[in-house]
Amino acid sequence: MDLRQLRYFLAVARARSFSRAAEQEGVSQPTLSEQIRKLEHSLGVPLFERLARGVRLTPPGERLLAHAQVVLGEVAAARRTIEALRTRIAGRLAVGAIPTVLPYLLAPRVEEFRRRYPEVELRLIEDITARLIAGLRTGDLDLAIVSLPLREPGLICAELLREPLLAALPAGHPLAAERELDPRALRRERWLLLRDGHCFRKEVLALCRRSFRDPASLFETDQFASIIALVAAGFGVSILPAMAAAQARGCCLVPVRGAQRRIGYARLDRAFIPPAQQAFTAWLKTLARPGAAPP
Repeated sequence: MDLRQLRYFLAVARARSFSRAAEQEGVSQPTLSEQIRKLEHSLGVPLFERLARGVRLTPPGERLLAHAQVVLGEVAAARRTIEALRTRIAGRLAVGAIPTVLPYLLAPRVEEFRRRYPEVELRLIEDITARLIAGLRTGDLDLAIVSLPLREPGLICAELLREPLLAALPAGHPLAAERELDPRALRRERWLLLRDGHCFRKEVLALCRRSFRDPASLFETDQFASIIALVAAGFGVSILPAMAAAQARGCCLVPVRGAQRRIGYARLDRAFIPPAQQAFTAWLKTLARPGAAPP
């Protein structure tokens, strides 16, 4: 068993296809398949079940997957540590962020970081929290910007900001002139929500459950842009974070009493933090200061 075999194994497990995995790894399919066969032979068990369309992990393959992620994650961390020791604030830095943060907090200001640290090869990834955590554990990500609290073993989290939540209402809605809304005032409304898997959806549902019950969902999507357009058209109501307010054209936004979310970053619990990662987290904290983020 060697690192190349483990990397190919992990690629096939993710892609659920030998051909797609070979393409992602930049090798021919016969080369990748041969390495997987050698790995299975050395372990004495089949790792994949070949199906008509793709493959799936066998029980031994499922067990190996967790170990392969840890091993490759440690190797990736070791490489970045050595690289950081011999360089200035430079090198690869992969940062993930949830979709309800990246367009509003990072995107308007990220060029500022790139100008300040031109030798940092910054890569941004937008995804839901579960996949960002998986990326931290495999070493594909160095940092993840997520909604807190986040209780995951082996991760260190730090809060950046607390942000008010706003009710998004159509123009002319009877509640649009209120200075502040009690969540119970929205209990009979038609709701527009993010799909399951988004942490912001969980926060909205938790807010509703504290005041009444689960809202009747009329529409679900993966992006605020669709929700904003439908609210503006009078199709329903929703809840938005304050940082998305500038994009909510055509909507009336009213603060929701006692409602806020916590945004922070997560990283693996490691003794050494590369200089580029330290610089990025310091820069993040400047964005979180009152009045620092774009209106």
